[in-house]
Amino acid sequence: MRPAAVTGWLAALALTAAAAAPIANADPSDPSSPSRSDVREARHHVQRAQDTVASVRAALASANDDLNAAEIASMQAAEAYNGALLRAQAAKRHERAAERASRRADRELARQKEVYGNTLLSSYDAGAGLDAVSGLMSADGLDGLIDRTTAAGMVQDSLQVQRDDYRRAADAAADAAIRASDAADTADDAADQARQARDDARSAADLAESTVASIADRKDRLLGRLAHLQGVSVRLARQRQEALEQQQREDQQEQQAQQDAPDGSTTTPDDDSSTPADPATPDPGTPATPPAPDSGSGTPPAPSGGAAAAVAFARAQLGEPYVWAADGPDSWDCSGLTMGAWAAGGKSLPHYSVAQYAASTPISRDQLQPGDLVFWSSSSSPSSIFHVALYVGDGMIIHAPRPGRGVSLDSIDYWIPPTFYARP
Repeated sequence: MRPAAVTGWLAALALTAAAAAPIANADPSDPSSPSRSDVREARHHVQRAQDTVASVRAALASANDDLNAAEIASMQAAEAYNGALLRAQAAKRHERAAERASRRADRELARQKEVYGNTLLSSYDAGAGLDAVSGLMSADGLDGLIDRTTAAGMVQDSLQVQRDDYRRAADAAADAAIRASDAADTADDAADQARQARDDARSAADLAESTVASIADRKDRLLGRLAHLQGVSVRLARQRQEALEQQQREDQQEQQAQQDAPDGSTTTPDDDSSTPADPATPDPGTPATPPAPDSGSGTPPAPSGGAAAAVAFARAQLGEPYVWAADGPDSWDCSGLTMGAWAAGGKSLPHYSVAQYAASTPISRDQLQPGDLVFWSSSSSPSSIFHVALYVGDGMIIHAPRPGRGVSLDSIDYWIPPTFYARP
Protein backbone atom coordinates (compact mmCIF):
# COMPACT_ATOMS: atom_id res chain seq x y z
CA MET A 1 0.00 0.00 0.00
CA ARG A 2 1.47 3.33 -1.06
CA PRO A 3 1.24 6.64 0.86
CA ALA A 4 -1.34 7.98 -1.54
CA ALA A 5 -3.66 5.19 -0.41
CA VAL A 6 -3.50 6.18 3.24
CA THR A 7 -4.55 9.80 2.77
CA GLY A 8 -7.95 9.10 4.26
CA TRP A 9 -6.62 8.00 7.59
CA LEU A 10 -3.87 10.67 7.93
CA ALA A 11 -6.24 13.15 9.52
CA ALA A 12 -7.38 10.61 12.04
CA LEU A 13 -3.78 9.85 12.87
CA ALA A 14 -3.10 13.58 13.38
CA LEU A 15 -6.06 13.96 15.71
CA THR A 16 -5.46 10.93 17.92
CA ALA A 17 -2.43 8.77 18.58
CA ALA A 18 -4.71 5.90 19.41
CA ALA A 19 -5.51 5.56 15.74
CA ALA A 20 -1.98 4.27 15.09
CA ALA A 21 -2.32 1.17 17.28
CA PRO A 22 -4.98 -0.69 15.29
CA ILE A 23 -3.28 0.35 12.05
CA ALA A 24 0.09 -0.92 13.18
CA ASN A 25 -1.42 -4.22 14.33
CA ALA A 26 -3.57 -4.69 11.27
CA ASP A 27 -3.74 -8.11 9.60
CA PRO A 28 -0.88 -8.26 7.06
CA SER A 29 -2.92 -10.61 4.93
CA ASP A 30 -5.52 -7.90 4.40
CA PRO A 31 -4.47 -5.99 1.26
CA SER A 32 -6.37 -2.89 2.46
CA SER A 33 -4.41 -2.80 5.73
CA PRO A 34 -1.38 -0.42 5.76
CA SER A 35 2.05 -1.85 6.34
CA ARG A 36 4.39 -0.73 9.11
CA SER A 37 6.35 1.31 6.58
CA ASP A 38 3.07 2.96 5.51
CA VAL A 39 2.39 3.88 9.12
CA ARG A 40 5.88 5.28 9.61
CA GLU A 41 5.64 7.34 6.42
CA ALA A 42 2.21 8.60 7.38
CA ARG A 43 3.50 9.64 10.79
CA HIS A 44 6.38 11.49 9.15
CA HIS A 45 3.88 13.19 6.83
CA VAL A 46 1.77 14.33 9.80
CA GLN A 47 4.86 15.55 11.61
CA ARG A 48 5.95 17.54 8.57
CA ALA A 49 2.45 19.07 8.34
CA GLN A 50 2.56 19.95 12.02
CA ASP A 51 6.01 21.48 11.60
CA THR A 52 4.67 23.53 8.69
CA VAL A 53 1.70 24.74 10.76
CA ALA A 54 4.11 25.68 13.53
CA SER A 55 6.30 27.57 11.08
CA VAL A 56 3.30 29.45 9.71
CA ARG A 57 2.22 30.37 13.25
CA ALA A 58 5.77 31.52 13.95
CA ALA A 59 5.69 33.65 10.81
CA LEU A 60 2.38 35.15 11.94
CA ALA A 61 3.88 35.90 15.34
CA SER A 62 6.84 37.56 13.62
CA ALA A 63 4.45 39.62 11.47
CA ASN A 64 2.60 40.73 14.59
CA ASP A 65 5.90 41.70 16.22
CA ASP A 66 6.82 43.75 13.15
CA LEU A 67 3.40 45.39 13.22
CA ASN A 68 3.73 46.23 16.91
CA ALA A 69 7.19 47.66 16.35
CA ALA A 70 5.94 49.88 13.51
CA GLU A 71 2.96 51.07 15.54
CA ILE A 72 5.08 51.78 18.61
CA ALA A 73 7.68 53.67 16.57
CA SER A 74 4.93 55.80 15.05
CA MET A 75 3.35 56.48 18.45
CA GLN A 76 6.70 57.31 20.01
CA ALA A 77 7.51 59.76 17.21
CA ALA A 78 4.09 61.40 17.43
CA GLU A 79 4.30 61.83 21.19
CA ALA A 80 7.91 63.03 20.92
CA TYR A 81 6.59 65.76 18.64
CA ASN A 82 3.87 66.61 21.14
CA GLY A 83 6.52 66.88 23.86
CA ALA A 84 8.79 69.01 21.68
CA LEU A 85 5.86 71.24 20.74
CA LEU A 86 4.92 71.63 24.40
CA ARG A 87 8.48 72.65 25.25
CA ALA A 88 8.58 75.06 22.30
CA GLN A 89 5.36 76.68 23.48
CA ALA A 90 6.74 76.98 27.01
CA ALA A 91 9.97 78.46 25.65
CA LYS A 92 8.00 81.01 23.63
CA ARG A 93 6.02 82.00 26.72
CA HIS A 94 9.30 82.32 28.63
CA GLU A 95 10.73 84.48 25.84
CA ARG A 96 7.71 86.80 25.90
CA ALA A 97 7.93 87.09 29.68
CA ALA A 98 11.66 87.90 29.46
CA GLU A 99 10.98 90.54 26.81
CA ARG A 100 8.33 92.15 29.03
CA ALA A 101 10.76 92.14 31.95
CA SER A 102 13.44 93.72 29.76
CA ARG A 103 11.07 96.48 28.66
CA ARG A 104 10.11 97.16 32.29
CA ALA A 105 13.79 97.34 33.21
CA ASP A 106 14.45 99.75 30.35
CA ARG A 107 11.59 101.99 31.49
CA GLU A 108 12.91 101.98 35.05
CA LEU A 109 16.38 102.84 33.79
CA ALA A 110 14.98 105.76 31.79
CA ARG A 111 13.16 107.00 34.90
CA GLN A 112 16.31 106.72 37.00
CA LYS A 113 18.26 108.62 34.36
CA GLU A 114 15.78 111.48 34.60
CA VAL A 115 15.81 111.49 38.40
CA TYR A 116 19.58 111.31 38.51
CA GLY A 117 19.88 114.11 35.99
CA ASN A 118 17.57 116.34 37.99
CA THR A 119 19.55 115.59 41.15
CA LEU A 120 22.78 116.50 39.37
CA LEU A 121 21.27 119.83 38.33
CA SER A 122 20.18 120.50 41.88
CA SER A 123 23.65 119.65 43.14
CA TYR A 124 25.23 122.01 40.62
CA ASP A 125 22.96 124.88 41.63
CA ALA A 126 23.64 124.37 45.32
CA GLY A 127 27.41 124.06 44.82
CA ALA A 128 27.63 127.22 42.72
CA GLY A 129 25.96 129.23 45.44
CA LEU A 130 28.26 127.91 48.12
CA ASP A 131 31.35 128.84 46.10
CA ALA A 132 30.31 132.48 45.92
CA VAL A 133 32.28 134.38 48.59
CA SER A 134 29.69 137.11 48.62
CA GLY A 135 27.27 134.66 50.09
CA LEU A 136 28.84 134.99 53.48
CA MET A 137 28.15 138.77 53.58
CA SER A 138 24.87 138.71 51.73
CA ALA A 139 21.78 140.41 52.96
CA ASP A 140 20.39 137.30 54.58
CA GLY A 141 23.58 136.96 56.62
CA LEU A 142 24.75 133.90 58.53
CA ASP A 143 21.29 132.41 58.90
CA GLY A 144 20.92 132.22 55.12
CA LEU A 145 24.35 130.62 54.73
CA ILE A 146 23.49 127.91 57.24
CA ASP A 147 20.27 127.15 55.42
CA ARG A 148 22.04 126.91 52.05
CA THR A 149 24.85 124.75 53.47
CA THR A 150 22.29 122.35 54.93
CA ALA A 151 20.45 122.19 51.59
CA ALA A 152 23.68 121.40 49.75
CA GLY A 153 24.43 118.52 52.10
CA MET A 154 20.95 117.12 51.57
CA VAL A 155 21.40 117.38 47.81
CA GLN A 156 24.71 115.50 47.99
CA ASP A 157 23.11 112.72 50.04
CA SER A 158 20.26 112.51 47.56
CA LEU A 159 22.76 112.46 44.71
CA GLN A 160 24.51 109.43 46.20
CA VAL A 161 21.20 107.62 46.66
CA GLN A 162 20.12 108.39 43.12
CA ARG A 163 23.52 107.39 41.75
CA ASP A 164 23.15 103.96 43.47
CA ASP A 165 19.58 103.57 42.21
CA TYR A 166 20.66 104.46 38.70
CA ARG A 167 23.47 101.93 38.73
CA ARG A 168 21.16 99.22 40.03
CA ALA A 169 18.63 100.06 37.30
CA ALA A 170 21.35 99.96 34.65
CA ASP A 171 22.60 96.57 35.88
CA ALA A 172 19.04 95.22 36.02
CA ALA A 173 18.35 96.43 32.49
CA ALA A 174 21.53 94.80 31.20
CA ASP A 175 20.71 91.52 32.97
CA ALA A 176 17.15 91.59 31.65
CA ALA A 177 18.39 92.17 28.13
CA ILE A 178 20.73 89.17 28.43
CA ARG A 179 17.94 86.98 29.81
CA ALA A 180 15.64 88.07 27.00
CA SER A 181 18.31 87.28 24.42
CA ASP A 182 18.98 83.86 26.00
CA ALA A 183 15.25 83.14 26.13
CA ALA A 184 14.92 84.06 22.46
CA ASP A 185 17.78 81.69 21.59
CA THR A 186 16.20 78.93 23.65
CA ALA A 187 12.84 79.51 21.97
CA ASP A 188 14.47 79.35 18.55
CA ASP A 189 16.24 76.10 19.46
CA ALA A 190 13.02 74.63 20.83
CA ALA A 191 11.16 75.62 17.67
CA ASP A 192 13.85 73.96 15.55
CA GLN A 193 13.58 70.80 17.66
CA ALA A 194 9.81 70.84 17.32
CA ARG A 195 10.09 71.14 13.55
CA GLN A 196 12.54 68.24 13.46
CA ALA A 197 10.26 66.18 15.70
CA ARG A 198 7.35 67.04 13.41
CA ASP A 199 9.27 65.80 10.38
CA ASP A 200 10.30 62.64 12.24
CA ALA A 201 6.71 62.02 13.27
CA ARG A 202 5.49 62.49 9.72
CA SER A 203 8.10 60.05 8.41
CA ALA A 204 7.31 57.51 11.14
CA ALA A 205 3.58 57.81 10.46
CA ASP A 206 4.08 57.30 6.73
CA LEU A 207 6.34 54.31 7.37
CA ALA A 208 3.90 52.82 9.87
CA GLU A 209 1.00 53.20 7.45
CA SER A 210 2.88 51.45 4.63
CA THR A 211 4.16 48.80 7.03
CA VAL A 212 0.68 48.09 8.33
CA ALA A 213 -0.60 47.59 4.79
CA SER A 214 2.34 45.35 3.88
CA ILE A 215 2.00 43.24 7.01
CA ALA A 216 -1.76 42.92 6.50
CA ASP A 217 -1.09 41.39 3.07
CA ARG A 218 1.58 39.15 4.56
CA LYS A 219 -0.77 37.92 7.29
CA ASP A 220 -3.52 37.24 4.75
CA ARG A 221 -1.16 35.01 2.79
CA LEU A 222 -0.01 33.23 5.92
CA LEU A 223 -3.58 32.67 7.08
CA GLY A 224 -4.42 31.23 3.67
CA ARG A 225 -1.51 28.83 4.02
CA LEU A 226 -2.57 27.93 7.54
CA ALA A 227 -6.16 27.28 6.42
CA HIS A 228 -4.88 24.98 3.65
CA LEU A 229 -2.69 23.02 6.06
CA GLN A 230 -5.50 22.64 8.60
CA GLY A 231 -8.13 21.85 6.00
CA VAL A 232 -10.44 24.64 7.15
CA SER A 233 -11.74 27.88 5.67
CA VAL A 234 -9.65 31.03 5.84
CA ARG A 235 -12.36 32.59 7.97
CA LEU A 236 -12.13 29.80 10.52
CA ALA A 237 -8.33 29.87 10.45
CA ARG A 238 -8.45 33.61 11.13
CA GLN A 239 -10.87 33.15 14.02
CA ARG A 240 -8.67 30.45 15.53
CA GLN A 241 -5.56 32.57 15.12
CA GLU A 242 -7.22 35.61 16.69
CA ALA A 243 -8.42 33.47 19.60
CA LEU A 244 -4.90 32.10 20.04
CA GLU A 245 -3.38 35.58 19.99
CA GLN A 246 -5.98 36.85 22.46
CA GLN A 247 -5.15 33.98 24.80
CA GLN A 248 -1.47 34.80 24.49
CA ARG A 249 -2.19 38.44 25.36
CA GLU A 250 -4.21 37.39 28.40
CA ASP A 251 -1.44 35.05 29.50
CA GLN A 252 1.07 37.85 29.07
CA GLN A 253 -1.15 40.20 31.08
CA GLU A 254 -1.47 37.63 33.85
CA GLN A 255 2.28 37.10 33.94
CA GLN A 256 2.82 40.85 34.10
CA ALA A 257 0.34 41.15 36.95
CA GLN A 258 2.12 38.40 38.85
CA GLN A 259 5.46 40.11 38.34
CA ASP A 260 4.09 43.47 39.45
CA ALA A 261 2.32 42.13 42.51
CA PRO A 262 3.83 38.80 43.62
CA ASP A 263 2.30 39.13 47.10
CA GLY A 264 -1.01 40.59 45.96
CA SER A 265 0.08 44.19 46.49
CA THR A 266 0.65 46.76 43.80
CA THR A 267 4.22 47.78 43.11
CA THR A 268 5.20 50.83 41.18
CA PRO A 269 7.80 51.13 38.45
CA ASP A 270 11.06 52.87 39.18
CA ASP A 271 11.72 56.23 37.64
CA ASP A 272 15.11 57.84 37.49
CA SER A 273 13.85 61.04 35.96
CA SER A 274 13.30 64.46 37.44
CA THR A 275 9.96 66.17 37.94
CA PRO A 276 9.11 69.55 36.41
CA ALA A 277 7.55 72.13 38.68
CA ASP A 278 4.62 72.50 36.32
CA PRO A 279 3.95 69.50 34.02
CA ALA A 280 1.70 71.56 31.77
CA THR A 281 4.39 74.19 31.16
CA PRO A 282 7.77 72.53 31.65
CA ASP A 283 11.04 74.38 31.75
CA PRO A 284 11.79 75.17 28.11
CA GLY A 285 15.10 73.34 28.10
CA THR A 286 13.97 70.24 30.01
CA PRO A 287 11.80 67.33 28.83
CA ALA A 288 8.44 67.06 30.56
CA THR A 289 8.99 64.01 32.77
CA PRO A 290 6.51 62.69 35.32
CA PRO A 291 7.34 61.69 38.88
CA ALA A 292 7.39 58.10 40.00
CA PRO A 293 4.07 57.02 41.53
CA ASP A 294 3.90 57.29 45.30
CA SER A 295 3.23 53.78 46.52
CA GLY A 296 2.38 55.08 49.95
CA SER A 297 -0.24 57.56 48.87
CA GLY A 298 -3.13 55.19 49.57
CA THR A 299 -6.37 55.08 47.62
CA PRO A 300 -6.71 58.07 45.30
CA PRO A 301 -9.88 60.14 45.35
CA ALA A 302 -12.71 58.96 43.14
CA PRO A 303 -12.97 60.52 39.69
CA SER A 304 -14.58 63.94 39.66
CA GLY A 305 -18.05 64.50 38.31
CA GLY A 306 -16.41 65.50 35.06
CA ALA A 307 -15.44 61.87 34.35
CA ALA A 308 -18.89 61.11 32.93
CA ALA A 309 -18.62 64.12 30.61
CA ALA A 310 -15.13 63.00 29.54
CA VAL A 311 -16.39 59.52 28.68
CA ALA A 312 -19.41 60.92 26.82
CA PHE A 313 -17.16 63.22 24.82
CA ALA A 314 -14.84 60.36 23.86
CA ARG A 315 -17.78 58.21 22.77
CA ALA A 316 -19.00 61.01 20.52
CA GLN A 317 -15.67 60.94 18.64
CA LEU A 318 -15.79 57.21 17.76
CA GLY A 319 -14.88 56.65 14.14
CA GLU A 320 -13.16 60.01 13.65
CA PRO A 321 -9.73 59.72 12.00
CA TYR A 322 -6.36 59.56 13.69
CA VAL A 323 -4.04 62.41 12.67
CA TRP A 324 -0.81 62.82 14.57
CA ALA A 325 -0.62 66.00 16.67
CA ALA A 326 -4.36 66.61 16.11
CA ASP A 327 -6.56 67.72 19.00
CA GLY A 328 -9.94 68.05 17.31
CA PRO A 329 -12.53 68.93 16.51
CA ASP A 330 -12.81 66.21 13.84
CA SER A 331 -9.46 64.37 14.07
CA TRP A 332 -7.28 63.26 16.97
CA ASP A 333 -4.11 61.69 18.17
CA CYS A 334 -4.02 59.73 21.42
CA SER A 335 -3.19 62.52 23.87
CA GLY A 336 -5.21 65.04 21.88
CA LEU A 337 -8.31 62.88 22.40
CA THR A 338 -7.80 62.45 26.14
CA MET A 339 -7.03 66.16 26.47
CA GLY A 340 -10.25 67.02 24.62
CA ALA A 341 -12.27 64.53 26.64
CA TRP A 342 -11.12 65.91 29.96
CA ALA A 343 -11.52 69.48 28.76
CA ALA A 344 -15.19 68.55 28.35
CA GLY A 345 -14.98 67.17 31.90
CA GLY A 346 -13.70 70.49 33.22
CA LYS A 347 -10.01 69.63 33.67
CA SER A 348 -7.08 70.93 31.65
CA LEU A 349 -4.49 68.38 30.53
CA PRO A 350 -1.42 69.03 28.35
CA HIS A 351 -1.29 67.61 24.83
CA TYR A 352 1.42 65.08 25.69
CA SER A 353 0.90 61.63 27.20
CA VAL A 354 3.99 61.82 29.44
CA ALA A 355 2.84 65.15 30.87
CA GLN A 356 -0.74 63.87 31.25
CA TYR A 357 0.57 61.12 33.51
CA ALA A 358 2.57 63.70 35.49
CA ALA A 359 -0.53 65.88 35.87
CA SER A 360 -2.63 62.97 37.22
CA THR A 361 -2.67 60.73 40.28
CA PRO A 362 -1.09 57.29 39.68
CA ILE A 363 -3.38 54.35 40.42
CA SER A 364 -3.28 50.59 39.95
CA ARG A 365 -5.23 48.62 37.38
CA ASP A 366 -7.70 47.28 39.93
CA GLN A 367 -8.56 50.87 40.90
CA LEU A 368 -9.63 51.88 37.38
CA GLN A 369 -12.91 53.72 37.06
CA PRO A 370 -14.53 55.37 34.00
CA GLY A 371 -12.65 58.50 33.07
CA ASP A 372 -9.25 57.25 34.24
CA LEU A 373 -6.26 57.20 31.89
CA VAL A 374 -4.44 54.08 30.68
CA PHE A 375 -0.85 54.37 29.43
CA TRP A 376 1.60 52.28 27.42
CA SER A 377 5.36 52.71 27.72
CA SER A 378 8.53 51.10 26.42
CA SER A 379 10.17 50.75 29.84
CA SER A 380 9.47 50.91 33.56
CA SER A 381 9.94 54.68 33.49
CA PRO A 382 6.94 56.95 32.90
CA SER A 383 9.19 59.12 30.75
CA SER A 384 8.96 56.39 28.05
CA ILE A 385 5.14 56.57 27.80
CA PHE A 386 4.05 56.73 24.17
CA HIS A 387 0.29 56.04 24.15
CA VAL A 388 -2.72 56.95 26.29
CA ALA A 389 -6.36 55.89 26.28
CA LEU A 390 -9.50 56.75 28.25
CA TYR A 391 -10.95 53.97 30.37
CA VAL A 392 -14.74 53.77 29.97
CA GLY A 393 -15.57 50.80 32.22
CA ASP A 394 -16.16 47.05 31.80
CA GLY A 395 -12.57 46.48 30.71
CA MET A 396 -12.94 48.79 27.69
CA ILE A 397 -11.04 51.86 26.50
CA ILE A 398 -11.60 54.57 23.90
CA HIS A 399 -8.49 55.82 22.12
CA ALA A 400 -6.99 57.08 18.89
CA PRO A 401 -4.66 54.15 18.10
CA ARG A 402 -2.56 54.93 15.06
CA PRO A 403 -2.51 56.25 11.49
CA GLY A 404 -5.06 54.44 9.34
CA ARG A 405 -7.28 53.57 12.30
CA GLY A 406 -9.73 56.03 13.76
CA VAL A 407 -10.98 56.57 17.30
CA SER A 408 -12.18 53.18 18.52
CA LEU A 409 -13.64 51.27 21.43
CA ASP A 410 -11.40 48.34 22.37
CA SER A 411 -10.65 45.95 25.17
CA ILE A 412 -7.96 47.24 27.48
CA ASP A 413 -6.02 44.08 26.56
CA TYR A 414 -6.57 44.34 22.81
CA TRP A 415 -2.85 44.93 22.28
CA ILE A 416 0.27 44.72 24.43
CA PRO A 417 -0.39 45.11 28.18
CA PRO A 418 -0.66 48.66 29.53
CA THR A 419 2.02 49.74 31.98
CA PHE A 420 0.62 52.76 33.84
CA TYR A 421 -2.74 54.01 35.08
CA ALA A 422 -3.68 57.44 36.44
CA ARG A 423 -6.64 59.52 37.51
CA PRO A 424 -6.90 63.16 36.28
